[in-house]
Amino acid sequence: MRALVVDGARSATVQEVDAPVAGVGQLLVDVERVGICGTDIELYTGEMAYIDQGITHFPLRLGHEWTGRVSGVGPDTDESWIGRRITGDTMLGDGTCRFCLAGRHYLCPNRFEVGITDGWPGALAEQLLIPARYAHAIPDTVSITAAAMVEPGGNSLRAVDATRLTAGGRLLILGSGTIGLLAAQFALARGIEVHVAGTRPTSLQLARELGVDHTHQLADLAATAETFDAVIDASSTDTMPALALDLVDPGGRIVYIGLSSTPSSIDTRTLVLKDVTAVGILSASPGLAGAIELFASGAVNPEPLVSEVIGLDEVASRLEGMRGADAGVGPKVHVDPTR
Repeated sequence: MRALVVDGARSATVQEVDAPVAGVGQLLVDVERVGICGTDIELYTGEMAYIDQGITHFPLRLGHEWTGRVSGVGPDTDESWIGRRITGDTMLGDGTCRFCLAGRHYLCPNRFEVGITDGWPGALAEQLLIPARYAHAIPDTVSITAAAMVEPGGNSLRAVDATRLTAGGRLLILGSGTIGLLAAQFALARGIEVHVAGTRPTSLQLARELGVDHTHQLADLAATAETFDAVIDASSTDTMPALALDLVDPGGRIVYIGLSSTPSSIDTRTLVLKDVTAVGILSASPGLAGAIELFASGAVNPEPLVSEVIGLDEVASRLEGMRGADAGVGPKVHVDPTR
């Protein structure tokens, strides 16, 4: 089958590889749609921390935001999965450690991360394997495009949950990329007053089209004295964690979900003296089911965030930052591996 293989930093080609064979408890999936995210780009460029840490090695196979139809099952696996459209968790715990037994498999020290760590090839291929226990069925009311947005949706929903805001609360989101714009939609669905700050006018315009009444240029926001009940840092800039701390109300909550390529810092004296709670979000796992439910109900529509759908042969150029001539303004690029 055809798959994108990254042989080294900034070296990716579509190759013929062995088709996967489902083992016990596994589903064989014909991949229909895959999203490209910042983690994929960092893996492609060799800048991802896992590479320096020896967790991930070249060659590697990318793709952890995906949807497809089950075409086969392994031995002792429920055959009712066959023909169903699904997505799957990225974090595959071993099922035996104390984290897995406590329902937090995404923290398992022995976990595979689909398309990210060694040992579990990703979805930028014609077929993929996923353990049935980590599969999530997709209702017919959810489009293929939305189904491939469930993974970033789960992350964004977790970030909004972590703010603990209710209707009328004031939320600032730093970053107008995929996670920031999805978080804005989830928060709006709860009646939260949402402010989005970014640097790209087109992304801020998209935020307004999605229903965000308050958008800000980051440079302007940093100069104001306005503060918020909660702040989500969904950026990739190392100065944003400290700005989030400056802009949150005393007693408020900061949710850190964005990662910069270089270390960032905050003044913990400010954290203490403002009595602020800071929360880190690693994984979409606990948010996947909720994201599917909200996509299915129509309360959140992720489709406007997708700028274009390309084939496998075009992925390398997109990992280099290029976009097609007809691409829209959305931050997300999708891939159809059948093209």
